[in-house]
Amino acid sequence: MSKGWFLIPLLILNLSVQAEDWPGEQWPSGPTPSGPAIEALEHYAFPLRDDASREGIRTDALLVIQDGRLVYERYAGPTTAQTPHLTWSISKSLLATVFGVAYGEQRFALDDPAAKYYPPLNRHPGLTLADLFHWASGLDWQEDYEYAPLKSSVVAMLYTRGRHDMAAFTARHESFSPPGQAFRYSSGDSNLLAAALKNIVGAARYPDYPWTALFEPLGIRHATWETDASGTFVGSSYAYLTARDLARVGLLMQRDGRWGERQLIPKDWVAFSREPFVHFQAGQDEAVPGGHWWLNRGADPGLHPWPDAPPDTFAALGHWGQALYVIPSARLVIVRYGDDRDGSYRHNELLKRAMAAFAGKGQP
Repeated sequence: MSKGWFLIPLLILNLSVQAEDWPGEQWPSGPTPSGPAIEALEHYAFPLRDDASREGIRTDALLVIQDGRLVYERYAGPTTAQTPHLTWSISKSLLATVFGVAYGEQRFALDDPAAKYYPPLNRHPGLTLADLFHWASGLDWQEDYEYAPLKSSVVAMLYTRGRHDMAAFTARHESFSPPGQAFRYSSGDSNLLAAALKNIVGAARYPDYPWTALFEPLGIRHATWETDASGTFVGSSYAYLTARDLARVGLLMQRDGRWGERQLIPKDWVAFSREPFVHFQAGQDEAVPGGHWWLNRGADPGLHPWPDAPPDTFAALGHWGQALYVIPSARLVIVRYGDDRDGSYRHNELLKRAMAAFAGKGQP
């Protein structure tokens, strides 16, 4: 049995560079935090690590940005600051952010028919791009994982009969409801968007578009995004970024799409990402769906899935405990990578402890 963790010390850098202009791996840093609240956060996030049974909370990385400065960073297991970590379904929110750049280029409208950009969806008239962003395509999809692989649409898409062309596999599904009327979380909806993006930006630009549109302007140099055999990005699942690079995306969203002197993503796209889907019903998922991001508020003002976090908290979430939390009111961006297998990790618990450790400590 292998138990243990290691700490990458946080370097205090004397940098005059502003966070918006972070080049490469340079990071403006704040003082190393300490005290009981930090200890309580670490006690939850970094218990003794059991690499034999893979039980319990198994945090690979925890990083906190406050007021645009790196104030906390710790790694465990095989993960380091240089490791591009599999983000799983955080990829969906990354895809939405890439779409935000194309939206700012006026390449599409949210109410455009999805079939305009992906013709196999002609068999599903009325389906719009906005419906796909809300995971409300109306397609009869089963998002089951290890616990029910035989009936799982997503397992079939990623690993068996759908893996060569994931969007085509998804488009062949029958409908269970009219488009836009019901939330059903679907990695297939995300891969339909990834296929539509190819026609939105053009086949020639598509292979490099996430890099030229988003990653390179943010100073992200080492991102990987896998494609299926058809050359379509696996927008649901297979983007890899370091914790520091993912934090750049969070900071962009915290700042309403602005990076340095450039409005990289329109403010109204960020607003769409953070607007609750009106037909979501409490209890359908662990958080409220927005535009391919997850929210801590619903159309019902009393709905707060993470009660110990501010209502304006929003997040990109992935399988096995991946999370990018953005808390504008507290000026916080938190990246948490994990290798959780038993479901014991709780978003609210980490957010509660992070708020106790960091909220109110930054400069106004």
